[in-house]
Amino acid sequence: MSAGLPHPPRRPALITGASSGIGEATAVRMAAAGHPVALTSRRVERMEQTAERIRADGGEAVAVHLDLLDPDSPSRCVEAAVDAFGELEVLVSVAGDVLPTKAHTTEPEVFARQLRINLAAVQALVSRAVPAMVDRRRGDVVFVTSDVVRVPRPTMSSYVSSKWGLEGLARAMQLELEGSGVRASIVRPGPTLTEMGSGFPPDTLGDLMDEWGRHGLMRHQGYLEADGVARAVEFVVGAPRGTHFTIVEVEPEAPVVADSGAADTGTGTERQ
Repeated sequence: MSAGLPHPPRRPALITGASSGIGEATAVRMAAAGHPVALTSRRVERMEQTAERIRADGGEAVAVHLDLLDPDSPSRCVEAAVDAFGELEVLVSVAGDVLPTKAHTTEPEVFARQLRINLAAVQALVSRAVPAMVDRRRGDVVFVTSDVVRVPRPTMSSYVSSKWGLEGLARAMQLELEGSGVRASIVRPGPTLTEMGSGFPPDTLGDLMDEWGRHGLMRHQGYLEADGVARAVEFVVGAPRGTHFTIVEVEPEAPVVADSGAADTGTGTERQ
């Protein structure tokens, strides 16, 4: 940094789901932008590898265990992040789970587990991290949701329900936090290449694609890279005071059609 220029404010960030995919990419990108980052998920050993790379590049990072099904884990997670870097300035909620489920054939306890992971546990984390932000009159909370909120997809009933609920939580918080100095924002990605859903059996994945295609939900074979979504999160968090990006939608660009009329369809499977 040039002499005489003010140092940027220190803005520690806690990022959930940071062991892979969008969460990991967000941690790396925000650390590069100067944020001390607490990477959180259940897979601590894997996150530690990412944290080591961040530290080797001159950033600040720590790996913290977070289990969204453990009611005591959000409190322990926030306490560990604060102990490492001081009071949190940024909370990015990325972690989630998806199952190929239909509403009428899913056991209630399976459906409820998805809602617990993708919605109720997020609120638990918010309740532990955001009050201190409000006390200090500054902070950012970013909810990474999914374009299934805008265009629901069949055979993902519990995931769709939880993401709708998550955006409802975010919208309510935007009203509740108005004038507090804390911004709640939504980043809504489209189809993204991550590990989520990678464990589905090939036949199940094929059936999903067929079903989505039958409803006109597979317009092209373009997919987002996780870093593309991470860039959107960084953009939202980096907005100057007085500016609030309430929702940012990120969609994959369609493959460019060659002169011959044939499209480069690319490869890969859909992840959200």
